[in-house]
Amino acid sequence: MSLTSEDTLKLNVLLHSDIEAIRIDEARMTVHALSGDDESRVSLNPDCKPEQYLKKVREMLSGHVLGSPGGYPVFLKRWTRMGQARDQGLNELLMLGEPEAVVAVANAPGLTDDLARRAWWAAPVSDNARRMLGSPTVVTGKMGKVLAQHLVEHLAFETEPQVMMDTIRLILQPGLIEEEERQKIWTSGARKNAYRVGFLQATPDQLPEPRPARPDSDALVDTLTDLAERGNALAATLINSVRSEGQTFLAATEAILRKPANQDVVVALLNSVGNYFAAARPDATYAEDIDQLVSDTRLYCDGDRCEALTEIRATVPDASAEAEALLLLSRVNEYLVTPIFAKTTAEGTLMRKKIEPVTTPIFERIAVLLGSSGSRRR
Repeated sequence: MSLTSEDTLKLNVLLHSDIEAIRIDEARMTVHALSGDDESRVSLNPDCKPEQYLKKVREMLSGHVLGSPGGYPVFLKRWTRMGQARDQGLNELLMLGEPEAVVAVANAPGLTDDLARRAWWAAPVSDNARRMLGSPTVVTGKMGKVLAQHLVEHLAFETEPQVMMDTIRLILQPGLIEEEERQKIWTSGARKNAYRVGFLQATPDQLPEPRPARPDSDALVDTLTDLAERGNALAATLINSVRSEGQTFLAATEAILRKPANQDVVVALLNSVGNYFAAARPDATYAEDIDQLVSDTRLYCDGDRCEALTEIRATVPDASAEAEALLLLSRVNEYLVTPIFAKTTAEGTLMRKKIEPVTTPIFERIAVLLGSSGSRRR
């Protein structure tokens, strides 16, 4: 079976013109081609089942572009969704009329702003916009704002918290959206707190609705600055935590952790906490059990095992509890809830009940750093 003579002629003329990308509208049986700012189209006239005819069309495209009618599946094995497409073949992938080929281009390390323009024309879907905004070249190019605006306009239609968080994290990259839009999205996060996790991931020290610094921040900063400047990372982290930026991060974290949307939000939030306070982490290891983390932190803080803490105690004895809280929060991560989530798919109130053994010590440390601790910690 082959294409009709009319379609063969029209497609050959199309393929021998100066085109940059091809897409196929399967519903309307139309082949579209991009050439600069212009677009050409060929309306197909199938003489068999549409899916069979479209397969023949793609074989013709593959034969012309790759030199083999069966070339695309071979290319797909080598140039996958995982960003392994060879840079020299990206132009050809956009000529195949295959959505998966566009995905390979969107994920490619060699993606340029112009390739992003063509890929977006070929498959303008949100997943591809997110993929391409993972490229610094695209973010700083002409397509960055185009892709970000699409994601902003479609954000309200996203239903998966993980997708929401990824989208927010990407569009908050510098220069992509206006401050008014940023504020609007943050406000919407009061109802969909997955949005706010995206803010914590992308701009943890530049959150909207900043809280004031702790009342004792000036005194703490004045006293700890010398230690921080001499390389005491725990002192530097403590300084940041009592300033407006740190207080805002802590308050936002607490609010989200009170009512996380689902397990994905919990995982992302815990990782954000550990990342934010990572400079204070005593070593590169992560904690995998909350009771062990509490015990290890207490043991680590006993005596003079932690030089940074010893220096803080000697300089500002009253800040010892805050420093100890930071040491625990610096090792918070998703592994603390992995054993729980491995046994349940619970969400909402039931999920929050199940993770209380993990969240309670975290809430207590946050309260210490916010200066609102009135209960005895574990």
